[in-house]
Amino acid sequence: MWKDTKLTHLLNIDLPIVQGPFGGRISSIALTAAVSNAGALGSYGCQPFYAHEIIEISNNIRKETSKPFNLNLWVNDVDPETTNFNEQSLVDIIKIFQPYFDEVGVEPPTYPLPVSPTFENQIEAIFEVKPAVFSFVFGIPSEDILEKCRRLNIKTIGAATTLDEAIAIENAGIDAVVATGIDAGGHRVSFLDKPENSLVGTFSLIPQVADHVKIPIIAAGGIVDARGVKAAFALGADAVQIGTAFLATEESGTSNIHRKKLFSNEARYTTLTKLFTGRLSRGLRNRLTEELKDYQNSVAPYPLQGKIVGKLGAYPANTESNPDFKSFWAGQAAPLLKYHHVNEVIENIVNEMDK
Repeated sequence: MWKDTKLTHLLNIDLPIVQGPFGGRISSIALTAAVSNAGALGSYGCQPFYAHEIIEISNNIRKETSKPFNLNLWVNDVDPETTNFNEQSLVDIIKIFQPYFDEVGVEPPTYPLPVSPTFENQIEAIFEVKPAVFSFVFGIPSEDILEKCRRLNIKTIGAATTLDEAIAIENAGIDAVVATGIDAGGHRVSFLDKPENSLVGTFSLIPQVADHVKIPIIAAGGIVDARGVKAAFALGADAVQIGTAFLATEESGTSNIHRKKLFSNEARYTTLTKLFTGRLSRGLRNRLTEELKDYQNSVAPYPLQGKIVGKLGAYPANTESNPDFKSFWAGQAAPLLKYHHVNEVIENIVNEMDK
């Protein structure tokens, strides 16, 4: 009966398991298709891509699976502080990172920094592709966008880090909500308050949301195996979103060194940092996060900070650059990881849940 939930009915999938979408070019077509083909919901993080690239990615996913899949975007994709960011701002930040540029032997970026794709451009690809599911983080799309999704029969999923955000998502008429706790790897996707003020653990957040919203609840953060699934369901979730366990698989788009670290003792030690993107996110500790931890509030706003550390090899994640300066996203349950392939992750959960 655990497979028969409000979310599986809503999305027409066999298993109440959602693959967490990964930004930073570490999603992969192989991972998305493998998860969907296994009966769960595969996801692809489209945050780094322009509309024409999203369309191409989607076409390639459809070559590998006929099952529903999810495309994910960032609604708020520019911090307001970028308006006041000028050449002197960049010079001041480069001073902090200059020793690392010298060590790597690369020139720091120059002003102006490269531009990134915008949500306004990307959303047009969603309307053209018409994925079964469109999920989003860092806010709620406009009513016009949500209404168009309804007309095109695209199911929508928003992400909440607090009860207030979950209620706002339901009130906007969104189909389901991801309740994502501070345990989760990657970005803290808060939108009603600063993420530093929204540090609720997954297993405190789920029952709060379950008591106040009626739409399907997807629990995210600290879930890598059947124990986490059982706990989430017991607290009122209708499904789970699993990120780190899928990120560690051979099918994901991350680097081999990232996978190796996720299965090592280093996975025990994660931290919240703004150093890699300008927005608070959870990843493995390394030399950069520790040596510059007192400079959290001196970095460039999103998305500009990523353009700076990108020169150090922090992005994209599928390059084998110096691990001292690299972003290795990971949730707090990473020490529990055991499996190296998508089917192993899913089959273990299904077998344990069916007992």
